[in-house]
This record gives sequence, structure tokens and C-alpha cells, in this order.
Amino acid sequence: MADAKWYVVHTYSGYENKVANNIEKVVENRKMHDQILDVKIPTELVTEIKDDKKREVERKIFPSYVLVKVAVEYDDDDQPKMSDDSWYVIRHTRGVTGFVGPDNKPAPLSDEEIQKLGVEKRVVEVNYEVGDMVSIVDGIFGGFSGVVEEIDTENNVVKVTVSALFGKETMVELELDQVVVEAD
Repeated sequence: MADAKWYVVHTYSGYENKVANNIEKVVENRKMHDQILDVKIPTELVTEIKDDKKREVERKIFPSYVLVKVAVEYDDDDQPKMSDDSWYVIRHTRGVTGFVGPDNKPAPLSDEEIQKLGVEKRVVEVNYEVGDMVSIVDGIFGGFSGVVEEIDTENNVVKVTVSALFGKETMVELELDQVVVEAD
């Protein structure tokens, strides 16, 4: 099984951590590492001010949901399908109420959804530096050239000054893979 997809599992409120831990334990005990590859609970760091004190708190982005990466095979209609064993283990984990999908059947997340959720970090190799002349290869500024002003690899962002409409310079924020170094 070479391919894998992320699925969303619905849980009882407050059971997200227990469900994730239980799935991980079953995977370990039954040696299913090749079928259930990863389990995540999307969280964000939030600054909370309480009683005039600031503190960083990790908060669940989607309460009552857990994401599970499962190895899939493709059926005759070229649709991804997890194994019956994987489905059984996840569905019968204490605290799980079902999968997100039509008729409670597992529907995998699209690549765009995974990227937006930040579940998997895409590593983009940057071969340009601040001050380099680059070409924009994607988006509304595709085809324009500009100078790199700032690179933020942590957030997958590059800021480029582009000579756009009527010769006016405009600072645009792009994803790292939307620009390439201009050939000499």
C-alpha cells in the first residue's frame, strides 16, 4: 500500500486526546503501522489574558474531531478506500462516533484541505535570497518579475516588490513555490 489519505473522525466532545491515544495504542499493539500511519488533533497556540496575566494556551481548532492518516487502495472507480481492518479499528475505538463523509462513510480530505489545515508541512527548497530578481510563476501576478524583499520559510511566505500596473511598485505576498530565480 503505497498511497495514504487523511480522514476526519468525529468523537464525543472532550474525547479527542483519548481517541488519538487509543488509536495509537491499537496500532502499536496490532503492528498496524503500515495501515494507520499518523493521528493528529489540529491545535493552535492562543494568547489568553486572564486576571491581568498573559499565557500561551494550546487550543483545539476543531473540537470533537481527530485526523487520521490511513493507507488506501483504489477501487474500480479509482476512489480511495481504506482496509476493513483500519476502518474497524478506528470506528470501534471508544469515543468515536463515526467518520466525516456522506452517509457516515469515510471521505478523505483533499490535498488543498490538508494544506489549509496545516496538517502536513510541505517543505519547499528555496534557491533565492533577499535582493534576488525572481519570476512569479503562479497566481494573479504570474508572469511578472520582482525583487525578493523578505523570506519567511516558517510560514511558507515570500514578499516580492513587483513593478506592476503603470510602473508602480507593489509589494506582494506569495507562497515560496510561486516564485523562481530569473535565468541570466
